[in-house]
Amino acid sequence: MGNPNKTIAILGGGITGLTAAYELLKLGHKPTVFESSPRIGGAIETIRQNDFLAECGPNTLLETSPRISNLISDLGLDSRKRYANPSMKNRYIIKGGKPVPMPLSPGQFVTTKLFSLGAKLNLIKEPFIAPCPSETEESLAAFIVRRLGQEFLDYAINPFVAGVYAGDPSRLSVQHAFPKLYALEQKYGSMIKGQFFGARERKIRGTVSKDKAKLVSFDQGLEVLVDGLGQKIGDTINISTVIESVEKDEKKWIVQGRKIREKFDAVITAIPTHRMTNMTFRDESDLDLSILRDIIYPPVTSVVMGFRRDQIRHSLEGFGMLVPKVERKNILGTIFSSSLFENRAPEGYVTLSTYIGGMRQPDHALLGDQEMDRLILKDLEALLGVRGEPAFINRRVWKKAIPQYTVGYGKVLDRFNV
Repeated sequence: MGNPNKTIAILGGGITGLTAAYELLKLGHKPTVFESSPRIGGAIETIRQNDFLAECGPNTLLETSPRISNLISDLGLDSRKRYANPSMKNRYIIKGGKPVPMPLSPGQFVTTKLFSLGAKLNLIKEPFIAPCPSETEESLAAFIVRRLGQEFLDYAINPFVAGVYAGDPSRLSVQHAFPKLYALEQKYGSMIKGQFFGARERKIRGTVSKDKAKLVSFDQGLEVLVDGLGQKIGDTINISTVIESVEKDEKKWIVQGRKIREKFDAVITAIPTHRMTNMTFRDESDLDLSILRDIIYPPVTSVVMGFRRDQIRHSLEGFGMLVPKVERKNILGTIFSSSLFENRAPEGYVTLSTYIGGMRQPDHALLGDQEMDRLILKDLEALLGVRGEPAFINRRVWKKAIPQYTVGYGKVLDRFNV
């Protein structure tokens, strides 16, 4: 797309589609965004009610690259950008029914009660374990047990995967769900050696690792970013527009739906794969999209609750807590939203954003409101000392939440690498 003035259809008005449209406009192209729902933003949606602020989907951005800060500046949103409270670095992992801080330094790792002495010694031995042959596809769980042992899987990787993917490490492919982790072993023979050498490479590129990247939101939540993009690309957006087929003729792409039939020089798809399977794609390769139905999207429900501060015994000094599967609780984890950013709750109140369901307990995400609240409050009482009923609740059920890059996902990619 080097030449300007290309007409480009973008299917999907979430953050990916909107950002693509904005960048294409800057390059002199003519993008048109088609969004099937009556609003833009996709999973990013912020609810404000009675001075409580709830994120229905993602809670934060990670500023891993200058491109993110540059985008925010280009949109004129610097004055509205907010970094997470730097003193709230603690991340708690539940062990033995209690929140234990995740170690953030070598010194903390030596003294932490989260891992036994045997598990700590496994970390020291990790650089001397031979890498797996590159042609072998491993699950994340098998990869971690082989290199670090079962305890690291149970109390580090399992809760982390629940927080990022709402996933099951025994089913996720390390090569596709965590390609950087896989690459460390393949390139350096060890995760620890790879982290050391990778830090120097990131410095040269001007990027930072996710664990050191700053958490970002905005004064009125993440939807500020969506609104900023929407204002910039304005008339290029078509909401409530369902696209049913994309077909290639000799020179153009024909995009057709219930309301439109237009020709474009190129098409970008920025929609979930499970929605692509409901569309018809025709080009010279006659690509079969049926394999996309094999990609699993487990249900997850986000429940934001507001409490009086004196209803909670825990200090809430940190990012939040994650719950390992071996702890046998109902929830995946909870973010201490009002500890991270100001203006998330009225004076004297706090907000907790809890996630339930996922690959671990998919049925939990689809429970009725009353039963779901009962299970969540039961866990919050046991783990954080929450007492009484919330003053505010916002719930969002994501029936198809996060795609799972399971073992065998390479076959999906191979179908498209034609």
